[in-house]
Amino acid sequence: MNAKYYRQRAAAGLIVSEATQICPEGQGYPGTPGIHSKGQVAGWRGVTDAVHKEGGRIFLQLWHVGRISHPTLQPDGALPVAPSAIRPEGGTFTGAGQVPFVTPRALETDEIPAIAAQYAAAAVRARDAGFDGVEIHGANGYLIDQFLRDGSNHRTDVYGGSVENRTRFLREVTEAVCGAWTPERVGIRLSPMNPFNSMSDSNPRATFTAAAGILDGFSLAYLHVVEPIEDGIRSKAPSERITPAMRARFRGPLIANGGYSGETAERAIVAGEADAIAFGVLFLANPDLPQRLETGAPLNRPDVATFYGGGERGYVDYPAVDR
Repeated sequence: MNAKYYRQRAAAGLIVSEATQICPEGQGYPGTPGIHSKGQVAGWRGVTDAVHKEGGRIFLQLWHVGRISHPTLQPDGALPVAPSAIRPEGGTFTGAGQVPFVTPRALETDEIPAIAAQYAAAAVRARDAGFDGVEIHGANGYLIDQFLRDGSNHRTDVYGGSVENRTRFLREVTEAVCGAWTPERVGIRLSPMNPFNSMSDSNPRATFTAAAGILDGFSLAYLHVVEPIEDGIRSKAPSERITPAMRARFRGPLIANGGYSGETAERAIVAGEADAIAFGVLFLANPDLPQRLETGAPLNRPDVATFYGGGERGYVDYPAVDR
């Protein structure tokens, strides 16, 4: 079903896969895919072959959830790791159902470079699995984002405090992944304003424009910024949006993401706000989304009740427009 799902959507300019953990410690939810074993490489090869057979391109999204996990999901029942021992609000799903988050273990300074090396090793395995590139997941309250934002990073060493220090882990992961493959095969995803997973920052504009400036030095495939819009009207006034300020600092291709329709996506590209637009829910519900947007065909409605479920319903059974 996984290969079928991606094959159905191979008409995308680029598919970015579901988040995929780089190591066993990076897992935060049951049943999520990994890229840290030979078996997982072989499994993903079935997906990439299916996409390439249809003429598509696909990047693997590299993921470490950091504190957004639970000991029941960790090797030997260990505590999840994070930049600081700060428990996020809420809970997560395990094999036993939803449980409260725990207070994570703060990483020691000398442990952090090894995690950057795990990202690099995962990129090599992604290449072996036939992917066209990788996207480093630095968004949505997971490990890299936890280092970036001062609400989750209270460190006093070289990885905490100043913006320069809080962006250090992002820089090191990017260097490692680009060194393992090539920068032109590496994208990065950031979410400057997303509060998901108890995230906050006292000055997100300063933090994320600095991050964009750092990434500009790598000649990356793209920077993928998640900042929602609402019904075609930006949820914040233009002066408050951070994506334009990040675009000013990052001179490579920029992908915008955040509830776009075909019309708002077209306007954003024409206005020069982005070079491409990422679609999530719309593409989930419409495997032939590019054709529908081009022809003006009506869109399937997403079946929200089936999100994050199992089985074919709401996964590979959405009809194409010509069916």
